[in-house]
Amino acid sequence: MKSWWLHGRSLRELHVVEDRALLSPVVNLVLLFAFPRCKFFSLTETPEDYTIIVDEEGFLELPSSEHLSVADATWLALNVVSGGGGFSGSQPIGVTKIAKSVIAPLADQNISVFMLSTYQTDFILVRERDLPFVMHTLAAEFTILRVVNGETVAADDLGITNGFVKPKLVQRPVIHPLSSPSNMFCVTSLDPDTLPTVATLLMDVMFYSNGVKDSVVGNEDSGHIRFFSFSLIEGYISLVMDVQTQQRFPNNLLFTSASGELWKMVRIGGQPLGFDECGIVAQISEPLAAADIPAYYISTFKFDHALVPEENINGVVNALQVSQAEKH
Repeated sequence: MKSWWLHGRSLRELHVVEDRALLSPVVNLVLLFAFPRCKFFSLTETPEDYTIIVDEEGFLELPSSEHLSVADATWLALNVVSGGGGFSGSQPIGVTKIAKSVIAPLADQNISVFMLSTYQTDFILVRERDLPFVMHTLAAEFTILRVVNGETVAADDLGITNGFVKPKLVQRPVIHPLSSPSNMFCVTSLDPDTLPTVATLLMDVMFYSNGVKDSVVGNEDSGHIRFFSFSLIEGYISLVMDVQTQQRFPNNLLFTSASGELWKMVRIGGQPLGFDECGIVAQISEPLAAADIPAYYISTFKFDHALVPEENINGVVNALQVSQAEKH
């Protein structure tokens, strides 16, 4: 039985509309490790805005701003690990590997999730108030653990023993518009010890210079979008960027797979998705799981993003469009 590790910190999700004066000093603190109490920080830039996921300790350090919207609930991060060793012992599993055992059962119980895949692992964020129902739903498949004062212990039984009806198996067609930008992306990391030396570059990439993207985005037909994701979680760094941005980093600084695999994106949503709708991640991950196609998945405040190997993108789009057609 696999272990389901419950991250012990409450998280907040924030939405920032192009207020770089608000963001840049906050991220600068993180990059220079002057944010020691913050153990979970993720920032994703999209064409519309920035999405920040941060623990309560980090949240208290954020300046107030009229451009900053905060989700109305606190969230907990969970991830599947082997051997119960916590995040430091986890291995990347991929959203498609947990589609049937985790994503679908939560969707069947109308539990909304927010997904964050990183270079190291995959986090599923659930509302703190939904935790009893999450634990009851997953208890048959997983040993549920949490870390308390540095010790891994069994999560408390929260007493949810009834009120659940086993759902009928139903198809979950894709109901939101899909698009696939022309960018090619890499999912990578770097040694935390090198972070201060590239802090200025990271700040420039995120806030001050579009770099190569300016010339590409200037062509409206190019289909390129702005997308950059940076996570610093329990001392581990994850970066998602397009290949043009990757080329700005010094050689041999970024970790990459031996195959140098590149990824293409499927973007989900025509209008902001919000946090209340259930099953969005399942709609995308289940067809990919059926086709045995790996994927990273990053939710943001308004839209969702799935990254699949570039050689699979046409098949993925076709499979999702078939699922989309089934709703009619």
